Amino acid sequence: MNQLPAVLATTRFVVENARYVVLNPSRVAAVADELAQQHPTPPTFDRVHHPHGQEPWVANFILVLDTLNFSFWPDPGQPRWRVTYDRTTYDGYWALVAALRRALDEGVPLTNAAFLAQISDADVANLLRGEGPIPMLAERAAGLRETGQVLEQRYAGQFVNAIAEAEYNALKLTGLLAERFPSFADVASYGGHPVQFYKRAQICCSDLYGASDGAPWGALADLDKLTAFADYKLPQVLRRLGILEYTATLAEVIDQRRPLRAGSDAEVEIRAATIWGVESLRRALTARGHALRAFEIDWHLWELGQSLPPDTRPYHLTRTVYY
Repeated sequence: MNQLPAVLATTRFVVENARYVVLNPSRVAAVADELAQQHPTPPTFDRVHHPHGQEPWVANFILVLDTLNFSFWPDPGQPRWRVTYDRTTYDGYWALVAALRRALDEGVPLTNAAFLAQISDADVANLLRGEGPIPMLAERAAGLRETGQVLEQRYAGQFVNAIAEAEYNALKLTGLLAERFPSFADVASYGGHPVQFYKRAQICCSDLYGASDGAPWGALADLDKLTAFADYKLPQVLRRLGILEYTATLAEVIDQRRPLRAGSDAEVEIRAATIWGVESLRRALTARGHALRAFEIDWHLWELGQSLPPDTRPYHLTRTVYY
């Protein structure tokens, strides 16, 4: 069940054999120099918008959050999905957090496994109501039902029991999520070789750590062995920084906002290079006396991605439940 070494190993195979995406070592060094001069401190988990605390229901909330944490960009011609909560309008990931906070305020038993196991598509549509449609509504509803059913059948309705089964270890918990909860089994194929990404499983571990306020269920061992969370925003930031470079053919597809098929060689290469771009930054920063964990660098880059300049090239468009 110890999957994280395989994440680095299998994505490294992709990077070493890639045809569409390359890492630029000189830009890794330059960005590491810039960050080191800023004397970076580990970013902190957002406790303003996210529920947090030591109670077990918070762990269930984090699992629900990361069950739904994927694919927020709109289909062509559709408005961006937005949610207004507490007189503020949010989009993307923050709209998801806002929608779930709103549901808790309305008394929706979001952290009750029995409720989740039977939740209907209509219930989920109401849960996630906002301006514009959220993509992949049926897949989100199916993911919530799966989460509820697994929690109810295997863990007495409590995610903290799954965390205990994983021995409070981020590596083992990532593997457990991928094994027990199929929607978290984020594995691709490249050149006939399996490639583990486990984006949502890994981010769930870091979110547990951030939201737990020091509770044992969030004080996970081996957090330093998590990789970056390969999504669509992080490679956009790394490309902007010059760390990722695309061939002209792939750049044209992305810049013209044409969809990239999930599991295609180019899409797998983007995600693998994202993991190794962050891992290379981590190693370069460590060599400069600034030891940040990969997920902390990920948090920093993701925050940068929320306020990129207008001339930034687009992120790649791949519709998938994995990110």
